Amino acid sequence: MKFCSACGATVELRIPSEDSRPRHVCTQCDTIHYENPKLVVGSIPVWEDKILLCKRAIEPRYGLWTLPGGFMENGESAGQAAIRETLEEANARVALDELYSMHSLPYINQVHLFFRARLLDLDFSPGVESLEVRLFSEAEIPWQELAFRPVRFSLQHYFAERKSGKFTLLEDELSPPTP
Repeated sequence: MKFCSACGATVELRIPSEDSRPRHVCTQCDTIHYENPKLVVGSIPVWEDKILLCKRAIEPRYGLWTLPGGFMENGESAGQAAIRETLEEANARVALDELYSMHSLPYINQVHLFFRARLLDLDFSPGVESLEVRLFSEAEIPWQELAFRPVRFSLQHYFAERKSGKFTLLEDELSPPTP
């Protein structure tokens, strides 16, 4: 950040009084500009014993598979974001169940949230950010072609718990991937 969105003056990185972290502070009007993590929200859409996955048509990770999800917008709840993203990426309508996984990725300032969801029908197709959408059984999941670690961990947790029928919130913090 170089300029204040309140008055247009330059900003400097410093620790404001009564704070403990460096922030962008306007050199003229003293407005403090906070930067907070982004929320990535999605769903785990289930139909019978299968999960709906999307093949990405955008970067990052073009051509790899993922759960439908994306950045939460201002003015919407996490649940509304999961429903919207599922509709945008897979043209799929879902009914949400509980929040199922929460992955903190502090190294990229993101938190990924996934809800268990039930597909309402089989009327789905690729949205503009997807090359393909498809239902996969556990044995068919393209594990080596999954785009993101939170997706892989959420799916592994889901399939492990599905056998018992008891679902619990998976919460973890991920370190940067090793090269």
